[in-house]
Amino acid sequence: MSPYVLILGGTTEARRLAAVLAARPGIRVTTSLAGRVSRPGALDGEVRVGGFGGPDGLASWLREERVDAVVDATHPFAATITGNAAAATAAARVPLLVLRRPGWQSGPGDRWHPVPSLESAAAALPALGRRVFLTTGRLGLAAFAGLTELSFVVRSVEPPEPPLPPHTHVLLARGPFTVADETALLREHRVDVLVTKDSGGAATSAKLAAARDLGLPVVVVRRPPLPEGVTVLPDVPALLDRLEAVLARPGGRS
Repeated sequence: MSPYVLILGGTTEARRLAAVLAARPGIRVTTSLAGRVSRPGALDGEVRVGGFGGPDGLASWLREERVDAVVDATHPFAATITGNAAAATAAARVPLLVLRRPGWQSGPGDRWHPVPSLESAAAALPALGRRVFLTTGRLGLAAFAGLTELSFVVRSVEPPEPPLPPHTHVLLARGPFTVADETALLREHRVDVLVTKDSGGAATSAKLAAARDLGLPVVVVRRPPLPEGVTVLPDVPALLDRLEAVLARPGGRS
């Protein structure tokens, strides 16, 4: 029987991994998407959309489908999914590999203000600026809804979910973005503080360079911690090397 790999995906890395695995003869690959984006784009291999019913549901699915390995390639802030994957794979005795791009690192000239949560980011804003470029995605914006004295430019791939701050201008766009584009946007909207999650990667990092060039403060929401004991790989090549070793074990499973 061909090895069966489940990718919990949606990220650029998940797509790249699915393309590589689907092109390899003798490997079956399914990418599972949460279904929060209405037009996720084409994916190689099989695609599954929707939840599993928590860790118990995922564990049952892994057993029934006889999955040999799970790769969590979700967004670094998808803490619930990652926690469920860790619990489910442990229960089903299926190897789990977590693919996480490295986080961003501040450098000379950066004015970063690291915070642990969106609520902490909202609390920090009044002391830093009045016109906010908010790039934390379309979920969780309720944390900023009470900041009635500030003006927000909110950028997300799809329309954000209410409640929103009362003075909000929404930009619908998907990266990658250039430093020139981000600089022009910050100047056009007279932004004086940027808020972002530490998503890592190059697709949306240009805003950080633009903020640095303009001398703007940046509120950076730190990533949630990973479950204890999970195997974390920083990129697709490293993940593929480890996955090959996992699938080469007798029976594939741990």
